[in-house]
Amino acid sequence: MTDTEPQAFFQRDDDWYVGNDPARGPWSADGCHAGPVTGVIAAAAERLIDDKQLVRLTVNYVRPVPMAGFAAIAEPAGSGRTAASATITLRDRDGKLCATAQSLHITLNEIPEPPTARPSAPRFEEASEGSFPVKAPLHDLPFFGSEVEAAYPPGEDNEPGPTTIWMRCPPIVDGEPTSPFQSLCPLADCANGFARNADFTDVSCVNPDLTILVHRLPRSDWLASKGVSFWEASGIGSTQATLYDTDGVIGSALQSLVIRPLT
Repeated sequence: MTDTEPQAFFQRDDDWYVGNDPARGPWSADGCHAGPVTGVIAAAAERLIDDKQLVRLTVNYVRPVPMAGFAAIAEPAGSGRTAASATITLRDRDGKLCATAQSLHITLNEIPEPPTARPSAPRFEEASEGSFPVKAPLHDLPFFGSEVEAAYPPGEDNEPGPTTIWMRCPPIVDGEPTSPFQSLCPLADCANGFARNADFTDVSCVNPDLTILVHRLPRSDWLASKGVSFWEASGIGSTQATLYDTDGVIGSALQSLVIRPLT
């Protein structure tokens, strides 16, 4: 587990985000992994509404996001004293729509320690270094899975089935601070891959959307996902994941799935 500063997922070219090697997805040399892209979308929402905490982000992915560059535009969708929302659109350099998103932001209000559920959580100090689940991308270039760090609790590994995994990722944008919510986005989008029910060589389980909901922002670099996937004969599925930092539960991720056999 290295402590050297990794290359950021993206660099800025004026209003455009251009992918570096860590942003590349496993299925196309020219397409971004949706997790880092979601971090850029979260950043746009947080810049627009900076007086409240981003607590929920729902992204619908319309088409692959090009490594060559894209822009994220956030617009207010409603604002009150307690909550506000935004709509974010992502377009490539040709103006084609790649993704749409909706965010929810809530005003912080310090209260005495409330009673709450405190379920058991994986302990990072018990985890062992491991490999990312996607072992063979469909190209020969560096990609997301080769640039992130992964670790597994005792008894867990990168094989199919319900899975708990720790992951540490590069910064989202070169030269820009990565907020706690942004740092969670790459992990959350990987939940369907971590908790897949068959090998990627046999079945494709693409998520056309992602919802991240947090009740507390993460406080550590290493973050964990504990997920399970439900696949149906209709070709539709879902993944549900609980998200953790090293102090405990922080939120959840939910994805719809398109299931397609490859053999």
